[in-house]
Amino acid sequence: MSDDPHLTDAPGHADAVAHHATDDHGDEHGHDDHAHGDEPLGPLDVPAWGAGILGVLLGLAVVLAFVLATNPVAPA
Repeated sequence: MSDDPHLTDAPGHADAVAHHATDDHGDEHGHDDHAHGDEPLGPLDVPAWGAGILGVLLGLAVVLAFVLATNPVAPA
């Protein structure tokens, strides 16, 4: 059976925060706990971003329509 580095992490135990300290950067496990900085980002998905921006603009158009529809009409 493998050695469990979190075996002493019982709730309320002094070692419970040892693996989650602010100065811990994954040295114990051999990897970065925060992200995978060495992996390159993928290509920009232009159609997905375009659809998202179009959705936001259409949502704002609906909000504008509701604002105009609920404003009281000034007497002439």
